[in-house]
Amino acid sequence: MWVCSVLLIIVSFVIFDRENYLTLSASLIGVTSLIFNAKGNPLGQLLMVIFSILYGIISFSFAYYGEMITYVGMTGPMAAFSLISWLKNPYKGKKSEVKVNHISKKETVFMFILSAVITVIFYYILKYFNTVNLFFSTLSVTTSFIAVYLTFRRSAYFAIAYAANDIILIILWIMAAMTDISYLSVIICFAVFLVNDIYGFINWKRISERQKSDIALS
Repeated sequence: MWVCSVLLIIVSFVIFDRENYLTLSASLIGVTSLIFNAKGNPLGQLLMVIFSILYGIISFSFAYYGEMITYVGMTGPMAAFSLISWLKNPYKGKKSEVKVNHISKKETVFMFILSAVITVIFYYILKYFNTVNLFFSTLSVTTSFIAVYLTFRRSAYFAIAYAANDIILIILWIMAAMTDISYLSVIICFAVFLVNDIYGFINWKRISERQKSDIALS
């Protein structure tokens, strides 16, 4: 899956871009981080920190200030905290696999209330900066926050939240591509991310079931 994702990203870069190597680098680092995340490997969170910085720069170039603020100010730092959380919670002492966590209904309600508050705050911030495509930019903040929260809490559903965010980002960059066709490579990037995040959720459910079985047998 990683090889196919990398090849698709490189081919789309060659066809639609050929100039923005920062976009290519961010895409390759991002898709690699998703593969490690899908395996529950903390290295994925380290790569996500790097991706967040690069993607923030790319977003700034098209005045997607919501994306820039979200990834540089929230996703990146939260990925760093998640890295610490994952390293502190290895499965049976294996640093390459995190112990899957299951959050309660009360915490889920708290998460959605907190995400609603974050959404309202960011809406006015993004509106003040005249952010392009304000509605979808704000919606991206919501899905990103839920994704990073669930990642930090080691819930398998973080991948579903990221998949929802990928769909929003595909819409945002389709709008950007209407102005500059080179952004088509970014669309391909997030389409690849979407497939990998869906795979990540499926794999985390498998990991969760395996860990439950191991505990039951022990």
